[in-house]
Amino acid sequence: MEGQNKFLKLIGGKNVLYLLAFLILVGITIYIYTKISFIFYPLKVILSTIAPPVILAFVAYYLLNPVVEMLERFRIKKMWGIIILILGISGALTGVILLTAPSIEAQVKDLVQTFPSYLKQLEDSMTEWAQNSLLAPYYDDGYNLITERLGELPKLIGTYISSGFQGIQNVASTITTTIVSIVTFPFILFFLLKDGKRFQRYTIKLFPPKFRDDTKQILNNIDTQVGSYIQGQIIVATVIGILLFIGYLIIGLEYAFTLAIVAAVTSVVPYLGPTIAIIPAVIIAIVNSPFMLLKLGIVWIAVQFLEGNFVSPNIMGKTMKVHPLTIILVLLIAGNLFGVIGVIFGIPGYAIVKVIGSYLFYKFMKRYNKYYGDDRGYYEIED
Repeated sequence: MEGQNKFLKLIGGKNVLYLLAFLILVGITIYIYTKISFIFYPLKVILSTIAPPVILAFVAYYLLNPVVEMLERFRIKKMWGIIILILGISGALTGVILLTAPSIEAQVKDLVQTFPSYLKQLEDSMTEWAQNSLLAPYYDDGYNLITERLGELPKLIGTYISSGFQGIQNVASTITTTIVSIVTFPFILFFLLKDGKRFQRYTIKLFPPKFRDDTKQILNNIDTQVGSYIQGQIIVATVIGILLFIGYLIIGLEYAFTLAIVAAVTSVVPYLGPTIAIIPAVIIAIVNSPFMLLKLGIVWIAVQFLEGNFVSPNIMGKTMKVHPLTIILVLLIAGNLFGVIGVIFGIPGYAIVKVIGSYLFYKFMKRYNKYYGDDRGYYEIED
């Protein structure tokens, strides 16, 4: 009987019944929502409209807030520091775009026009190699199989075209969302930088006094984890892009600037991003010459060595203690659930879930030690 009482106290006593009732009500609410979800379509439109600028503003907030705090230490008032910072970055970005846009546009246009020819040359080379290798007896069968599949292509194209007209209707809403994001993003960022701490205090006050200390600790941990990840990952991606650009210039690879930008953008996604980024460079190098492919391999290995041993350890530190396999699984799951947005924000989302889960488990360990520690042994808790 005493053991049962301890277990009931461990899991929360009578509060568990209230929790179960609450979860049942949540489940009923979700079920009802699935039946009448069309009623909430306007709310869905509102959320989908404001979500992009808010997300962009939070990303920029984590990047710029340390700079604002540094300016405050130099006795520059926060308001003026934010204004100077936003105007300075806007001017710098405008100048960079005006200076580099013509060359980038020319490179991208040239790459788009010539890339199909690179793929055709690669296909011809692989075909010639297959016909002269041990795979030659199977080449004709494989070629016929592919040809048969291609014969079904017109039917598939017709299906996609019919659904494509529906997608065209969404272009206007996409353009509208983009314009709204660009216009509202600086204002949201300004108020986040100005009143970020005030927003946190207001959020904490929404919770009952009993849970405010726990809420404050969870929010601080989330702020540290997500902020460190966003700052570190963007800096690492920028460094990778710069290193690859220098390496591409040294080996004389075509479209060095464009390929480096692609690598920097995709490297925001850990592990999978750099792998995707190298594919266009590999295709161009293979078509160019085997020696160019070898030089590209040396550059890639050198950049990965520098990034893995010097850049990431010093920039990312040990804030995000996530196993590489966990990161890959999170990216795959988030990508299937939410598409590109899930791939980009999957790791920060996982960091938030991990902080909340770790804190709940910490509370469980303390309760276990309280009720079972003397009899069954204690959890080792690092306070």
